[in-house]
Amino acid sequence: MKLALTTSLLALALAQATQAAEVPSTANIVADDTDWGAGLITVTASRLGTLDIGGSVTVLDAQALDRFSYGDVNRILRQVPGVFLQEEDGFGLRPNIGIRGSGTDRSARVAIMEDGVLISPAPYAAPAAYYFPRLARIQGVEVAKGPAAIKYGPSTVGGAINFFSTPLPDGPAGEISGRVDLLAGNYGSQRALGSVGGWAGLGGGLEVGGLIEGLYEHSDGFKTIDAGGETGFKISDMVAKLGLRSTDGAHALTFKYQRYTERSDETYLGLTLADFRTSPNRRYNASAADVMNVSHETFQLTHDWKISDRVRVTTIAYRNDTARSWYKLNDIRNTANTGWTSIAGVLENPAAAPIQFAELVGAEGFTGRAGSLRVRDNNRIYQSTGAQTALSAGFDTGSIAHTLEVSARYHEDSEDRFQQDDRFQMVNGRLVLTTPGAPGSQDNRRGDAKAWAFYVQDTIEAGPLTLVPGLRYETIDLTQTRWALGDAVRATPTAINTSKVDVWIPGLAATLRLADDVRLIAGAHRGFASPAPGSTVAAETSWNYEAGVRFGTEAWRAEVIGFFNDYSNLVGTCTASSGGDCNIGDQFAGGAVEVKGIEATASTVLGNVATQGFEVPVSLVYTYTDARFQTAFASSYAPWGTVAIGDRLPYIPEHQIAVNAGLQLDRLRFDTTLNYVSKARATAGQGGITGLDLIDDRILVDLSAGFDLRPGVSLFGTVSNVFNVAYNASFSPDGARPGAPRMAMGGVKLRF
Repeated sequence: MKLALTTSLLALALAQATQAAEVPSTANIVADDTDWGAGLITVTASRLGTLDIGGSVTVLDAQALDRFSYGDVNRILRQVPGVFLQEEDGFGLRPNIGIRGSGTDRSARVAIMEDGVLISPAPYAAPAAYYFPRLARIQGVEVAKGPAAIKYGPSTVGGAINFFSTPLPDGPAGEISGRVDLLAGNYGSQRALGSVGGWAGLGGGLEVGGLIEGLYEHSDGFKTIDAGGETGFKISDMVAKLGLRSTDGAHALTFKYQRYTERSDETYLGLTLADFRTSPNRRYNASAADVMNVSHETFQLTHDWKISDRVRVTTIAYRNDTARSWYKLNDIRNTANTGWTSIAGVLENPAAAPIQFAELVGAEGFTGRAGSLRVRDNNRIYQSTGAQTALSAGFDTGSIAHTLEVSARYHEDSEDRFQQDDRFQMVNGRLVLTTPGAPGSQDNRRGDAKAWAFYVQDTIEAGPLTLVPGLRYETIDLTQTRWALGDAVRATPTAINTSKVDVWIPGLAATLRLADDVRLIAGAHRGFASPAPGSTVAAETSWNYEAGVRFGTEAWRAEVIGFFNDYSNLVGTCTASSGGDCNIGDQFAGGAVEVKGIEATASTVLGNVATQGFEVPVSLVYTYTDARFQTAFASSYAPWGTVAIGDRLPYIPEHQIAVNAGLQLDRLRFDTTLNYVSKARATAGQGGITGLDLIDDRILVDLSAGFDLRPGVSLFGTVSNVFNVAYNASFSPDGARPGAPRMAMGGVKLRF
């Protein structure tokens, strides 16, 4: 099926490229100023539009994404100030993203969307993003911070990231356009991406359009299990769209279907620091059975109605279904054989637990205790469904112009856990099953959320001053239902916990145009993150402020923004990925926290290909952050532990820098990016960072090059981590974990 789709797309692309005298660029397939089909759900989809927007917004368009053709979302988000990334697997399969000091664990404190729809499997009941859009098929990224973030919700503490899939082409009826990327590289990496679409006239003022896109990604993995085994991944991702539009531009109806499947041989088991320094890409034999299987489906119907030049309504109905089973090592039997001990504790001090460490390593000729290794089937099913609508109306009151936006969303989601533990013995480097568990015998519960969200915003333009007051209201009903362990029928619950949250989230942004290319900006808004079903901890809240200056024309841009986030109650959620001896789903209060920092960006293009024969695009992105606890407390939440006033938050580096430069000739292009991340802490603390608390600083360099063989046909190559820098990216959840080594891919790209 994959081979047939790829072959057909390649043949069609070659035929189109041969016949065409002039072939549109990628930017014509997804233009810089397009709204990517998301209508009013987007803050702005234009790079230039971010100059006047209230709040901090960064837009990465198709051209920016195409320069390196990353598959790992972590690499492209290095280009956005104020974004923090806790790397885990080296491929970006399950990113850990934070914004302006929000927690990074599973991106749970960031509103993640695709085409304007919340895309985390259960964004209210269980916001951990165990499914994440693959960047290889994404055509645009919008990152909103500050007051701009309250348009989305439910989480507004950090910000929102909106990913845009390939839209239906915007060309006239009868024109077909598309693309094909065929790339391969080291570690057995392969990528085949193809899309084709167009419009046809129906008569009566109507046109019908269609798009089909397929993505296949594979890697053998860069880690090596001592006794051998799989460490890579395989992903298939298909999107189909069907559109109906009126020729007068008043109505557009789009149906989107997406299906994603993944198998990744990933583990939470890391290394001792000593073993990491010797062989960072090693995996112990106890991780050999670990595997993640994910399936995800999206159904989305979008109607865009342009009532007049100044009045527009966008309505979206959606449903997302996600099933995941991550079968992975969970813990190990204690020395007395009376209970279980954490893997992280063993790896932190292997000399104190020699039996357990030997069972994790599983050397040849070694036989461990029967049933001493517990492997958990983290089997969960998610469902998310809802409808949202947004109305924009422009009007004037005297000399003052208004753009009023009003939106409403009804949303339901759920997370269903039906998990079991199997027990294994290590025998001669191999795992041997000794005691299988019964389905549902480890966890048997369901979390549900039902939410209404309303939002109103008025963009008020009075001469050089633009004010954007906004107000969001969320009312959320949360339910956690538990059944007896092993009860597959679930006839009678053993416990039902309900709670209700009502929250008002105001925001205000101001922009003052001192000149055509100079703007002062300022803003304030309330941050909020919904508590989990069954939680007894108060919701996470904060007041967030920003102020700065923007300079910009079509030729160059610069921006400096200072931000201050004042948390009244920071909340930590126990997940398997956060590590530690806590019950999954429990929440912990972190008290008052202050996060302050500076974000700076600058970019320009030197030269002009048309008049001078070359262009040199250059840019700089810098973030400084100081994030500290203002409350002393003791917690069993592993990333915090015992906290003193002034302790820094974990996994937040003080400095981040990205420097980019390129050279564009008539048919040849080179691009390079240098990324620096300063060291960070693995757990809360202050003073020097050493040993088991040190997340390494690093300088990473990526290169890419493209050569146009003819219009629409290009050779492409890219190398990430050119100097093969080895660094410890994380100690969570269990042991030291490496960042990705040098990776190279090359192949052909076709556009028609």
